[in-house]
Amino acid sequence: MSAAGAEPVLQVAIDAKVYRSKGAEPVEAVRNLAFGVEAGEIVCLIGPSGAGKTTTLRILLGLDPDFEGRVSGADQAGMVFQEPRLLPWRSVEHNVRLGLPRARRGRDLDTLFTRLGLTPWRSSYPKALSLGMQRRVALARALADDPRVLVLDEPFVSLDDAAAAELRGLVVDTVDSAGMSVLMVTHNVAEAIGIADRLLLVSKRPATLMADVPLDRPRGQRDRAWAEATRAALAAQHPGIIAE
Repeated sequence: MSAAGAEPVLQVAIDAKVYRSKGAEPVEAVRNLAFGVEAGEIVCLIGPSGAGKTTTLRILLGLDPDFEGRVSGADQAGMVFQEPRLLPWRSVEHNVRLGLPRARRGRDLDTLFTRLGLTPWRSSYPKALSLGMQRRVALARALADDPRVLVLDEPFVSLDDAAAAELRGLVVDTVDSAGMSVLMVTHNVAEAIGIADRLLLVSKRPATLMADVPLDRPRGQRDRAWAEATRAALAAQHPGIIAE
């Protein structure tokens, strides 16, 4: 966590985001959604499907400039999307290096590949990899430029429990060792309770921040009973966001 009084590494304040299509009624996607992510912190953004979470990520990444509000710190973010988005005609190593600024594409990535268990696969092509391994490559691409903030959009969806748990562990270990921050969108409440320092609960569309929930118990001490009790309490307090 950042030192007392330190500025968050990522700050988001979306006053309004409205989609306007010719011949259709305007659709308000986000309203008065503001939060920060501190240094070394893992924050999970949770809300109903269609609430505007992906819209929020697009805004903070600069992919959608048509909104009212402000974002700071996103220029130092690395992104992992729901799909790996790898170029099938490029090797694993080339896919990772292509995510770097041209001036840094020759940098030494040995430590990164070793940490993520990708060293034997550096010259392989994406079609030879399982979905879990492809997600590791996408994670490596996001981490290669040493971002201050790692932004994850449902990064473990469609993986079996073992693969998801292994990749979650890699993310937590990597960000802890590097001292970076994480903002992760997920529908998996149990997953968020397992790894987050804070949960941001957003309403159905238009997405509005309903609760900012700190999880003070150290990750290594979060047993199943505590996690289930935490989920049950959240579901009771926020039934429209957390399912029973």
